[in-house]
Amino acid sequence: MSQDVIVIGGGIAGISAAAELARSAKVTVIEAEPQLGYHATGRSAAIFIRNYGNATLRALNAAAYPALAGDLLGDSMLSPRGEVMLARDEDLPVLEDYLDGSTGIERLTAQQATELVPVLRTDQIAAAMLEQDAQGIDVDRLLQGYARLLRARGGVIETGSRVTAITRDGTGWRVEAGGQVFAAGIVVNAAGGWADQVAQMAGVRPVGLVPKRRSAVIMAVPAGIDPDGWPLFGSIAETWYAKPEAGRLMISPADEDPVEPGDIHADDMVLAEGLDRFSQMVDLPLVRPSHSWAGMRSFLADKTPVVGMDPDAPGFFWLAGQGGYGVQTSPALACLTAALCLGEPPALAADVVAALAPDRLHG
Repeated sequence: MSQDVIVIGGGIAGISAAAELARSAKVTVIEAEPQLGYHATGRSAAIFIRNYGNATLRALNAAAYPALAGDLLGDSMLSPRGEVMLARDEDLPVLEDYLDGSTGIERLTAQQATELVPVLRTDQIAAAMLEQDAQGIDVDRLLQGYARLLRARGGVIETGSRVTAITRDGTGWRVEAGGQVFAAGIVVNAAGGWADQVAQMAGVRPVGLVPKRRSAVIMAVPAGIDPDGWPLFGSIAETWYAKPEAGRLMISPADEDPVEPGDIHADDMVLAEGLDRFSQMVDLPLVRPSHSWAGMRSFLADKTPVVGMDPDAPGFFWLAGQGGYGVQTSPALACLTAALCLGEPPALAADVVAALAPDRLHG
């Protein structure tokens, strides 16, 4: 099957990029799993936080917002939520660092934070902040919306097709997957936690990607307590966070333990430690969680994605290392990927494009 572009990976990164590429290119997405978004996208906490991440990521968040708000697929993928971050005495420097360069954030007293989340223990809060514009993201609607857009533009999605070989063929690439051979001038490596493995398969130098586990539980709250109107709330030091979820709380220990890429499962000890940190900040009895899960978040050393053509392998394009920012930055990175692959001028500022480029990782 001859294509202009082959995208390896059917998470939100790969599907969104493929949909943008399909405006003017023949595109096939190859996904190893039977369904899209299985390992990371489908296990996301699904919150848009404009001030989340370093300066490069904040620029991507801002660029992605219009698409998430409805400019791309016609319907907004966002819903009101808000985010309250809490600092104990030892966390105050972290809070100040977060506020530096942030926009749209309100400082709160401990009492004001407790008015928004009534179960918080005021005596444990040295300072707090509110980002009112933080919003929930309907991840499945976003992923499926991009998939529909891709197909409407003539793109093809091959699920259940694990890549077994990638070879350079003259001026293009040959990818063997699911018993088929695909040929294209460009391969987009959007393989998430497997991105370095895909690169090595193609004879391309890896970038040092580290998959990390992020776990969560769903816990009931006592009768008479309705958390649905609360914002997401958590530690500014990222040692735990909680998000209202249909009358219950989704609680995460905010873990980032390195793991081998695969079907990741939660670690009971990690969950117990996270729930203990959560319990120190709330006046709420802990009950046995109804279920737990974990997913992968893949990072580079500088916690910035890698997006661009490999400097040593013409036609091999990196779209990886999104960490915990992949869903909310996907519209911006999809447009950047399409622009760079198709030779169009990027909409993002030059310094943002340079901060994402693969050549920064090889000196």
